[in-house]
Amino acid sequence: MSSKRDYYDILGVDRQASKEEIKGKYRKLALQFHPDRNKDPSAEEKFKEISEAYAVLSDEQKRKRYDRYGHVGEEEVFRGSESNFEEIFKDIGFGGFSDIFEHFFGGGFSGSGRRNPFGFGFGNEHKGEDILFDLELSLEDVVNGKRENIEVPVLEDCTACKGSGCFPGTSMKTCITCNGQGQTKRVYSQNRFSTFVTVEACRACGGTGQLIEKPCTVCHATGKIKTKKNIQIDIPSGVEDGMTLQVHGAGMSSKSNIPGDLLVRIHIKPHKIFERLEGGNILYNVNLHYTDLVIGTEVKVPTLQGDEKIKIPHGTQIDSVFRLRGKGLPHYGRRDRGDQIIKINLIIPTKLSERQKWLVQELHDSSL
Repeated sequence: MSSKRDYYDILGVDRQASKEEIKGKYRKLALQFHPDRNKDPSAEEKFKEISEAYAVLSDEQKRKRYDRYGHVGEEEVFRGSESNFEEIFKDIGFGGFSDIFEHFFGGGFSGSGRRNPFGFGFGNEHKGEDILFDLELSLEDVVNGKRENIEVPVLEDCTACKGSGCFPGTSMKTCITCNGQGQTKRVYSQNRFSTFVTVEACRACGGTGQLIEKPCTVCHATGKIKTKKNIQIDIPSGVEDGMTLQVHGAGMSSKSNIPGDLLVRIHIKPHKIFERLEGGNILYNVNLHYTDLVIGTEVKVPTLQGDEKIKIPHGTQIDSVFRLRGKGLPHYGRRDRGDQIIKINLIIPTKLSERQKWLVQELHDSSL
């Protein structure tokens, strides 16, 4: 199971792209893949994909959340995005925001009980629960990325009843309360001039229009059983502590067989010798003797990519820092890396022989 494509890659823009650049790119792609212009069978899915990416990246708050956590909840993707689409659609002759999706995909963005054009369920088509999984990574994993196999709890169709919820050999019956319609009407007469009618989900069958006369004894009529599943996920390089990666469709399944998502929350383990700083930089402390700082020396320091030699000039002061460019951590979604900062610390000996004390005193006196 692989995670959804990066929204920036879908639109073909850089992560630092301005709102106008994103808008211009979407406008061009919408013209290219609009189902009324492009008759290729894959155009519709492509149009949905670029529209989802634009809905997130055109909204400042959603974009910030996506840049930090790598995902935006499905129920939030198109919320409040009408104005961002409206101008583009009318400008290129597609009609209004609601009109275009109603016409080509048979659904709007309100809770009307129909599925919207991007596959998010409404009404009785409930999405399954999301699964949150905490994953620990080392700094080396952050540098190189990692393919991880994780075991998560999932709901699968009951093997005894094949997901029907009925006892083997039996089947569902039409609900006599709603005659299989899944909804019932109630008529209220306030007076002889006014009548009120309410429509609600059938309480007898829960809105399904079907009743289980003899429930399955294994799943207790739910049609689902809990089990565990191994899922392989690819962790990209440059992930940050606290970031949440979203694997769509890898969560719990629902009665409507619409799965939730797997949310992988990243935790970066402390490193033995490196300290993580902001901006992808890492810190390494080098402990040197007084004489090394006075006359200079060359030291070998470890990096996340192997050992490096650096020269310490004579007269180097305590707390001086050196920088190894590009030897830090990669930035998420970018090709550049941070730096490794090397801080110089002084080792003060705790035991000296009489001769050593004399030499130190001699050096001190000669420098006055």
